[in-house]
Amino acid sequence: MLTNKILLRNSLQKNQNSSIMALLAQIASFLMVAFIAVFHSSLALSLFEWSCMQGLLASFISYYLRMPLWWVFINLLFTPIVVITLSFNISPFWFLLFFVCLVSIYGKTYKTQVPLYLSSKNVTTILETLLPKQRQFSFVDLGSGCGGLLNDLADSHKNGQFYGIESAPLPFLISRIRSVFQVSNCKIFWGDFWQHDFSKYDVVYAYLSPIPMESLWQKASKEMRSGSLLISNTFIIPGITPYKSIHLRDFSKSTLYLWKIP
Repeated sequence: MLTNKILLRNSLQKNQNSSIMALLAQIASFLMVAFIAVFHSSLALSLFEWSCMQGLLASFISYYLRMPLWWVFINLLFTPIVVITLSFNISPFWFLLFFVCLVSIYGKTYKTQVPLYLSSKNVTTILETLLPKQRQFSFVDLGSGCGGLLNDLADSHKNGQFYGIESAPLPFLISRIRSVFQVSNCKIFWGDFWQHDFSKYDVVYAYLSPIPMESLWQKASKEMRSGSLLISNTFIIPGITPYKSIHLRDFSKSTLYLWKIP
């Protein structure tokens, strides 16, 4: 449990550092634009043009600080989008509704930086060939989304026990309902997978993001049994060579990376 807390703290610290750096980039660029506006009053720019200048400066600062590429684009577009949106005089109710919907779908993505990714049918097809056909086994999907992958695998492999861990409210509710009405060997849990013990699973499947992969490997290598399997969709573990890679012919042309726990 102590190890899990350390891994979680390290992962969250990286995410929080990126968020703080993004905020500082926004503040610094805003102050720079304000300075230009005050001391160069001859520049007759519209509010939208000032916002574009601020966005360009924020994205440049993000790039200079070597932040992840998506933060560069977020800092570039954030203020101009706010200015455009405010120009439509939209009722605050719709902003609140939109915010509630985002929280319901994505949960604490702002904290974990693991967005909602849905595995394609090609992933299901490949995993069906990798999982045992006869002997009993256990499989867990970290961030199981709406439960489509788990239900399909549980339906085709009655010899397995399938588990999903999801922290976003709406996907969890959908997946829980699906598991109740479709298959009996599939269970969905609400919560944070960093708090779960991996030792009882033969196969751990993850479709996360680049940020937590190093911490995931540390947790898996300490908790999973020797010979068990860690599978990652799209994202690799830095410095750890997978024993097998399977290229998928899906819409995102992703790759499954497989590691056997030594």
